[in-house]
Amino acid sequence: MHVKVILLASVMTVLISCNETKKEKTETDYIAQNKSIPDTMQENEGYTLLKNNCYVCHSPNTKSHDEIIAPPFVAVKRRYNRQYNNKEEFVNAVVNWVQNPNEEKALMRGAVRKFKVMPKLPLETENLQKIASYIYDTNVEEPEWFGEHVKEMHGDGMRMGKGKGKGRKNN
Repeated sequence: MHVKVILLASVMTVLISCNETKKEKTETDYIAQNKSIPDTMQENEGYTLLKNNCYVCHSPNTKSHDEIIAPPFVAVKRRYNRQYNNKEEFVNAVVNWVQNPNEEKALMRGAVRKFKVMPKLPLETENLQKIASYIYDTNVEEPEWFGEHVKEMHGDGMRMGKGKGKGRKNN
């Protein structure tokens, strides 16, 4: 009889533990298990970091080109995509720029002329990588006026991304 009670208790324990609702994993859970963080989690975190740290200057919600104080990320993305062949190069270049912005290294010379060099931001490299990855991987928000601005500055807009820049880096 004692064995039956122990066996019944064991079966009930297994059944109860199998029916527990699965807890949603956090980024910390993945790091603790030495597993890579899923892209969707990084994208959401990248967007949150972008919105909280970058939209102060790079807001896509400005009403006109005259209201902005830094280029919108759609322009940043287009310019960096022209220069860098893959995500790793793109992310590294954005991170390096934000960690040490200076006029000599600027890819967006027109933006530097208009807005000056951005200030160095005290963001951790890991967070900058998430922000840059989000920019690379998504269709970043575009201000309403941006399409008209591209036409005005680049004709039909077809040259955007193929303009007078240095061209793609061939490393």
